[in-house]
Amino acid sequence: MSLHIPFLPAYGLRARLDEHRPSMVRVAFSWCHDRALAEDLVQDALVKALGQAGSLRDATKLKAWLFVILGNCFRDHLRRRRPHEDIDALDEEVLSGGLRPDDAHEQAEVVRRVRAAIASLPLGQRQTVTLVDLEGFGYAEVAGILDIPVGTVMSRLSRGRQALRALLLETAAENAEPALRSVK
Repeated sequence: MSLHIPFLPAYGLRARLDEHRPSMVRVAFSWCHDRALAEDLVQDALVKALGQAGSLRDATKLKAWLFVILGNCFRDHLRRRRPHEDIDALDEEVLSGGLRPDDAHEQAEVVRRVRAAIASLPLGQRQTVTLVDLEGFGYAEVAGILDIPVGTVMSRLSRGRQALRALLLETAAENAEPALRSVK
């Protein structure tokens, strides 16, 4: 397959792309902190660059053009990983007097703290708490999923909830704003 790029001979394109691969991998790695993912992102970017070679107007801007494509590949990767929210529903919520930005931030902070607290639980408690309290499974269902007796589910759930309560109270106290006092 022969590619035509203005100002850049087709025979030299692959060699020029290979020249930029190491720096692209370094940058991709700095973005994602995962060597395999960085290699995959660079590979995707280079494949897209070969496919879109005709859109490069100025061969002197090849490196910048490649990094734009790499950035797009990384954003695409992030979009695929995160759950999508309906932007229209968000607009309606804001317009209808739903969450204000400061309330949304506070809610996000609570979610972050709860997730961190759950992550710090021992595995058995973490599994039981998430299956019962977050996923809504019954005790018998959790016992079947984890292949443990129902009594074990109940005791792990009790200990897990107690540990969560203590952890969340501790983080709430650490993050509480100091009370203002007047000085006369």
